[in-house]
Order: sequence, then structure tokens, then C-alpha cells
Amino acid sequence: MKKSLIIGSALALMACSCSKKENMDDFDYTADRFADIEVLRYQVPGFEDLSLDQKLLVYYLQEAALWGRDILWAQNCEANLAVRSALEQIYANYDGDRDSADFKAFETYVKQVWFGNGLHHHYSMDKFVPAFSEAFFTEQAGKAGIDEETLAVVKEAIFNPDLYAKRVNQADGVDLITTSACDFYAPGITQAEVEAFYAAMKDTTDLTPISYGLNSRIERDADGKLVENFYRVGGLYSPAIEKIVENLEKAMQYAENDTQRLTIQQLIDYYRSGDLRKFDEYSITWAGDTASQVDFVNGFIESYGDPLGMKGSWESIVNFKNLEASARTETISANAQWFEDHSPVDPRFRKDKVKGVSAKVITAAILAGDAYPATPIGINLPNSNWIRAAHGSKSVTIENITEAYDMASHGNGFNEEFVIDEPTRELLEQYLFVTDNLHTDLHECLGHGSGQLLPGVDPDALKAHGSTLEEARADLFALYYLADPKLVELGLLDNPEAYKAEYYKYILNGMMTQLMRIEPGKDVEEAHMRNRKLIAEWAYEHGKADNVIELVKIDGKTYVKINDYDKLRSLFGELLAEIQRIKSEGDYEAGRALVEQYAVKVDPAIHKEVLDRYAKLNIAPYKGFVNPVYELVTDKDGNITDVKVTYGEDYAEQMLRYSRDYSALGVR
Repeated sequence: MKKSLIIGSALALMACSCSKKENMDDFDYTADRFADIEVLRYQVPGFEDLSLDQKLLVYYLQEAALWGRDILWAQNCEANLAVRSALEQIYANYDGDRDSADFKAFETYVKQVWFGNGLHHHYSMDKFVPAFSEAFFTEQAGKAGIDEETLAVVKEAIFNPDLYAKRVNQADGVDLITTSACDFYAPGITQAEVEAFYAAMKDTTDLTPISYGLNSRIERDADGKLVENFYRVGGLYSPAIEKIVENLEKAMQYAENDTQRLTIQQLIDYYRSGDLRKFDEYSITWAGDTASQVDFVNGFIESYGDPLGMKGSWESIVNFKNLEASARTETISANAQWFEDHSPVDPRFRKDKVKGVSAKVITAAILAGDAYPATPIGINLPNSNWIRAAHGSKSVTIENITEAYDMASHGNGFNEEFVIDEPTRELLEQYLFVTDNLHTDLHECLGHGSGQLLPGVDPDALKAHGSTLEEARADLFALYYLADPKLVELGLLDNPEAYKAEYYKYILNGMMTQLMRIEPGKDVEEAHMRNRKLIAEWAYEHGKADNVIELVKIDGKTYVKINDYDKLRSLFGELLAEIQRIKSEGDYEAGRALVEQYAVKVDPAIHKEVLDRYAKLNIAPYKGFVNPVYELVTDKDGNITDVKVTYGEDYAEQMLRYSRDYSALGVR
């Protein structure tokens, strides 16, 4: 399955102060800070320049986005909605000392649960551990009027460390379904049963297969057989989906053109039926709509939340095109065939004709579901391999999000602590913002859209390792071409040495600094982190003979030193060729071996050093966002005259408002 979302940027992962951006204003980017998380605000520049119809289109699309929130919470764990309700009742009704240790710990826990869209950390997938006492929670629950039956369920979910321990388990050699807390599969269903269920369903001769399992929960019928309970109007999550459809219908009145109107109608048809063939019809029309300025993603899209990489988590992003910044992505997409033809992979695995690659830079207007509060910085959809091959794909870079990361990171001391010397720091200061955005452009626009499966290869052949290997493939494609003279020729870079900023950042992050997100003694599990570690560690190991990458000690601290950038590019090309072969041939064992050897295990000495050095900087390892608030403006006769956007809502205020105004599923 094609994966499309890059979670976090170098500016977030490295928390790097490294931009030449101008015109910093007095906008307050920081909304909250707790535990290992910093919540930021982002601006929506250009919204005021949209027409009234475009603003209303954005308004109703963002309403449709916000109504999907409960779906993601329910998908993440069966107890999440009950837990959220109980926590918010206590939080809102607490009349004691808000400076007490128990309440401060409780408040932090509530904010963590909000950020994780449930009981589990959004990145590590581990269940949050409460630092307040069970006695405190029981007392406050009683004061808040929570009934005993609900309280028993919620207390067990929060305080029993063995229950729901891991939302998505990726450990090798265990049953990934029975050991994962996500609610895509009813209790008692095993990995072997699910794999057999879908294997029997798939037609290997079908050249246009649906995305099997994307929009359903696997359950048992009265006879004990596995069945799919589909997400649709009248099916699972119907009350929320009905609200989504209601607002999509309102949005359709303000569509910019017939193609966009058809796109929205096809999405509605899919939501009403649950038919994945209709989802493919919608995806084809959506991918072909390159004329509309306002755009959106809405549905069950990415499968990172499923240990088997099949089930789609609900998400939405509403956006509009940044006309000026899109010039670079349009240049890339216009030259897509050249990049494909010159790829270092075996010609058997290249596309003879690249179709319909469109790319743009967008301004996010709202983030929702699995894209909120933590969000991607780039999107490439549809995920279906055959749709991409036959009809093309649409790629975006979300530049107002990367800019918010960048603006919030100035002066944090990261470069001085982890970057080896002043010349390298200057290189990053001058070129990392532009090369990092360009890396995202190449990753999304070309990387995910490159290559092809050999006839008969199952798109899900790489199973649990598919997400990691697909992200690695797209990253490697981008890294390889970032150093190509073609980018200077196309005017995308003004210095042939600029790519070195991204190369240095990438290796430093993959080998060292991303480890600040891992608890001592634990493995790397998240797909994007595994991808980066795989690439960096493989390049380090295979470049040893030529001393391409070196770990050096200066005053007792470890630093990354790149001695041969040209050779490093060649290594990226070699690994890209191998991972494309694995993908094209469906070579599960080779893919598994790469991931397990290079992407999972952590050197405890390096890990401890990174954590110790990072702790001194007081930088939050994870960042996410609160959304702007949109409000209809009417005249004295009730006619809508404008849509106003404001940025003052704080984190807790927004979370409580969303629960109050956009809860359709109740406590399940």
C-alpha cells in the first residue's frame, strides 16, 4: 500500500534554528507546553483574498472535518470516548486547588490524551502513565457525577498497565493484532485469521483492486466467522458520518467548478454506501481536479494505525493553493518523466510513462482527525497503486505548517549542541529551510509516485513493514535527486552545494537526534522513524570502507561528520534501487531483513548521550497545533457576508469546544 504522509519536518524533528525566512511578526506561535509536547499555532495567510464562495467552501469543508473527530478516537481504542468524557467532566468541574500536585499531574495527563487522540502516545504508541493517584481520580469522578459502571471501565483503562498497553504493536515475532489496542479488530481475532480472511477475498488477477479492508472493522458473526462491519451511513460510526455528509452537501453548493462538485458528490456516495469501488471513483476524480484552488482530504486514508497496514484511520485537511510558492512544485511535476527515466533503479521497475503527476504548495486551513494535533507536512494521494499508475496522483507541501515549525524554533540552541562545526551550522542556517521543503516536494510529488509493481504482485505483500519501506523509498528518491545538477538547471536551487544541508540533517537525525523520542531501553517502532534510521544506518555501514560517514568525539560528545557527500549520494542510489526491487517484486523476507537489521535496535550509549544533551536544551521533542477558528459573518438581515478567521483559542479551550460541539458518537 502506498503511504503518503510525512509526519513532522526537520524543523520539528530536529527543532533546528535554521531559516532565512524574513518578515517575522508578533504572531504568538506557542499555544501550550506540557510533558514532551509543544502545541503551536499556525497562520492562514491568503484566506482574506479568497472570494466569498471560496471562503464558504472552506467553512463547510472544515465543519465536515471537525465532525470526524470521534471516529478517530473510537478507532484508536475502544475505551477512548469513555475515557475522554470522564476526564473532561473532572477537568471542567474540578473545584479544588489547581496548583496541587495531583491536579497538575491530572491536567498534564488530560492534555496528553487530547494530543494522542486517546490513551496512547501518538508516536511511541505506548499508553500514557498517569502521575496522579487512583484515589484522587476516584474522588474527583464521584464529585463530577460519573456513574459507577462507566467509572469502572475508565479506571481499568487508565490504571491497568497491561490493558491496552500498546496501540499499534510492530514487534517482530508476535501476533500484531492481539497485542495492539487499536479497534480495527474485535477482541479475540488473531493476525493469522485476518491474513487468511483477506487472502481468500483477493483476486490476484484483478488489475484494479479495491483497497481491501480500508473502511471496515473485522468482527465475528453469530457463527463465529469473520465479517466486515463497514464505516458508512447506517453502519459503523453512522452518526458522525451523517454529520460529515451534511456539511459536504453544504460545501458542494460553493464548489469552484463541475469537477470539484462531482468530487464532493462521489465522496458523499461513498460515505453512504461504504463501497470501496465508489471510493476509487472519488479518488480518480479528486486526483484529476487540478484547477480548483480550494482542496481537501476527507476520509479513511492512511493505515499507519493498523499493525497490518490495511485499515484506514479517519482524517481531514482543508487547504487552498499557495499560488506563488507552487511554482517550484509545478516545475518538479512538469519534469516527472525525466526524473523517472534517470532513476538509479532497475529499468524493469520504472514507469514507462508517468501519468498525471500534479503538485502544489498549499496553505492548510484546518487539520482534523489523524492529521491533528500532530500533522503531516506533505501529502501524496491517492494511495492505490493502480490509480496512481493509470490516472496519476496529487502531491502537496503544507508550507504554512513548515513555516510555523521554523518560526517557533529560532534560538533554541539545537545547532550549537549537535551540529559538528560552525561551517556546517552556517550551511544549515542558509539552506536547510529551502532544501527541507524541496525534499518534501520531491518525496511527495515524485518519490511516492515513482516505480511500479511487477504484474501479479500484491500491494500488501510487505505486510507490517510496508509503511517503513515505502517511506524509505520516497525519502531515498528525494535525497538522491536533491543533489542532482538538474535542480540547479531548473532553478529550484541556486547553489549546487545546497543539498549538503539536507544530507547532514538527515544523517544526524536518523542516527542520533530522533532518538530523543525513544524511551531508554525501547526499540524504534514508528514507521517514519524506522525509515530514517534504516537509511542513515545502512549508509553509515555500507560507507565504512570509504569513511563516508564518521562518528567523531569532540570534548566527550559524539558528532556526525560527513566526509564524502558524493559517495553518500551514490549510497542513497544503491539503497533506493534495492528497496524499489523489494517493493516491485513483493520480496517480504528481504524487506523484513532490512528493517530488522537497520531500523529497529538502538545503541544504548548513543541513546543516553542524546537524551542527556537534549534535556539541557529544554526543547519539546514533539510538536502539534491548535486550529484557527472560523466564524460566519452576517448582516442585519441574516445574509452571510464574510467568514472570519481568528487565532486566539488556546489548547484546552479548543479541545473542550470540539468535545462539546462536534461529538456525534457519545460514549461507546
